[in-house]
Amino acid sequence: MAEKIHKTNAIRILDKSKIPYNIVTYQVDESDLSAVHVADQLNQNVKQVFKTLILKGDKTGYFVCIIPGDDEVNLKKAAKVSGNKNAEMIPMKDLLSVTGYIRGGCSPIGMKKIYPTYIHESSTDFEYIYISAGIRGMQICINPAELISFLKMISSDII
Repeated sequence: MAEKIHKTNAIRILDKSKIPYNIVTYQVDESDLSAVHVADQLNQNVKQVFKTLILKGDKTGYFVCIIPGDDEVNLKKAAKVSGNKNAEMIPMKDLLSVTGYIRGGCSPIGMKKIYPTYIHESSTDFEYIYISAGIRGMQICINPAELISFLKMISSDII
């Protein structure tokens, strides 16, 4: 008997919009919530496992950066592309109230509000990428061009 997949808000939104995707699950390690760990668990290239980061700009407020799992966001590049002079990562304690998601389970789909979203340009080098499904232990495997179009993301060099 197949295991019933818990439908997260992100998954329900994709279903409603008829966006094709696959769900993959992995074993959560509370001591290592990194995208590198997720990639290892999925036996996937870490460059295809994207992490969702929330930043706050000095002019525009909150915005989202989605980058390959083993990279760090370049705050200067992120600020510039988002129309800010400066940008910084939001404090972890603010993540849930700003997005509706927790660390290790932050999906760019279905946040509390729609924020400007920037995805690293390398995403389109792949047929599919992995993003969080909105809970720890579950990833969405999706075509990056479909995701970019659906969320009206801007593809840019932000690392």
